[in-house]
Amino acid sequence: MIQWTAEQLDAFVQLLHDEAYEVLGPVIRDGAVTYGAMQALPVGYGDEQAAGHYRLTQRGDQTRFGYNLGPSTWKQFLFPPSETLFSVRDDLIHPVENQPGKRAFIGVRACEMAAIEVQDRVFLQGEYTERRYEQRRQQVFIVAVNCSQAAATCFCTANDDGPAVRGSADMVLTEVNPQQPWYLVEAISETAKKLVAKIGGAPANDEQHHQAQAAVNEAAEQISRQLPRKGLRDALFDALEHPQWDDVASRCLSCGNCTQVCPTCFCSTTQEQTDLVSMEVRHQRLWDSCFTEMHSYTTGGAIHHKTRSRYRQWLTHKLAAWEDQFDVSGCTGCGRCISWCPVGIDLTEEVEILRKSP
Repeated sequence: MIQWTAEQLDAFVQLLHDEAYEVLGPVIRDGAVTYGAMQALPVGYGDEQAAGHYRLTQRGDQTRFGYNLGPSTWKQFLFPPSETLFSVRDDLIHPVENQPGKRAFIGVRACEMAAIEVQDRVFLQGEYTERRYEQRRQQVFIVAVNCSQAAATCFCTANDDGPAVRGSADMVLTEVNPQQPWYLVEAISETAKKLVAKIGGAPANDEQHHQAQAAVNEAAEQISRQLPRKGLRDALFDALEHPQWDDVASRCLSCGNCTQVCPTCFCSTTQEQTDLVSMEVRHQRLWDSCFTEMHSYTTGGAIHHKTRSRYRQWLTHKLAAWEDQFDVSGCTGCGRCISWCPVGIDLTEEVEILRKSP
């Protein structure tokens, strides 16, 4: 591993631009840290989070990664919120080809890396693969970051999904000393090793390794929320008639915020858009949510026509049935669903109650 200064990290971001990557990373927009096309890393930003609460803050230091997680996820670049799959014109079907270019994700946290790998299982490792997702995924270069602080809503340690990166990133950074930051750099893939060599850097010594590990350990110690996984699947399936479902339904707005900010949810629907001049019809795939009544609509009506049923479907699928389908939990403990719930519903608290006999 090597050690970089903040200036070398900034030079690396510029190198990715020079190497014809579309560089995607943290961008300050609409009072939050979001992900989008970026030229340089924002400096000195943090955030404060709680159930139903998010505020962007100014830290007054030089950190590049002093924030936790905002509302946007990397899912939007691999499984877009909206895309045209094919069009119909003159009674002929015209496929819309997906031609992704090289992309670099900058600042992927441990729980987000775990979420990308969950989506890999969903879209790539079953009997059928999602070709568009596969094409995009193959073109992504991932620069992950170990967390050195945790938000009050984080619980990644519950599933060993953080705060240290354990996934298949191309390279991993650890930021140390936010006042005058430096970075422990681990290049993993061959592509990363070649790019990092162009920037150079001094080999990291034992003391620097120790400082980087201490920063990650401090983040782990800050996490107070828990979601014990042992026996969780069976406990949720045994609690399908628990009165807590009625209690949470009385508070839930069925707005779907939790599913929209979740980095692993993959519900979708389709629609047709018709150009009334050319009469071309475009068949589109859109993100959907199991919190909408029409998502469960079949001939004769909706299956989940009450909020109680929809919340139960979401939680039991995410934390229980997902393991039956994909051999992994659908939750990586990022905490976004807690921060961005308008009424502050905390799934860790709901699960704790559901585990208990009514």
